[in-house]
Amino acid sequence: MLLGKNYKLGKTFDDIDIGNSLQITENIEDKDLLLYLGLTNDNNPLYIQHDYAALTKYEKPVVPAIMLNGIVTSAVSKYLPGPGAFITSQRLSYPQPLYHYETIQIKFTVINKLPETSELQIKIEGRNTEGADVIMGEIYVVPPKKPIID
Repeated sequence: MLLGKNYKLGKTFDDIDIGNSLQITENIEDKDLLLYLGLTNDNNPLYIQHDYAALTKYEKPVVPAIMLNGIVTSAVSKYLPGPGAFITSQRLSYPQPLYHYETIQIKFTVINKLPETSELQIKIEGRNTEGADVIMGEIYVVPPKKPIID
């Protein structure tokens, strides 16, 4: 088998029920933003320049939406369903910006199971510390399958 002895797959389709949920909290720090910007070569001044952002309606630098998507993807890979899961579709919106140094809480709730495709429909609700919605929507995920061992 390709998996190491100590490596564990996430929950399978049958292990998960409608209503199962997960809540994570992430603090957005400079190191996270710099890693993202360096990796993607994204130099949008709205993300990094305080002087520029002060002249916009946002008034201060915002966290790129793709970083929020990354937090969602990471939580799916780590926790719900966990290692071996694959996101097949996502529909996410960003009603309010998340700013540098803010904390985000994201709740993941399984709202539907689709046996014909072995997918889970998971509702995403992310809020900043003031309770404003900063990422909302839903994703479809295929949970891992247990490998067939001969």
